[in-house]
Amino acid sequence: MSNADLLPSLLSKIYQNQLALEAAIMELTLWVEQRGSAEVASNVRGALDTISKNEESINMTLAVLMTPE
Repeated sequence: MSNADLLPSLLSKIYQNQLALEAAIMELTLWVEQRGSAEVASNVRGALDTISKNEESINMTLAVLMTPE
């Protein structure tokens, strides 16, 4: 398997890790928010919003990279 063949698979796994981290961070955000730290929760939600905004572009790029030539 060439390096060019490995790249889409690697990027896909990194993306899956990103989604898992996003979910875990959201759980922690909810926990923090329930304990009265709304400002911290708001800051984290702002950072998570960036991940969400980039999600569609990442998915489309991975689909193109994984399409056989």
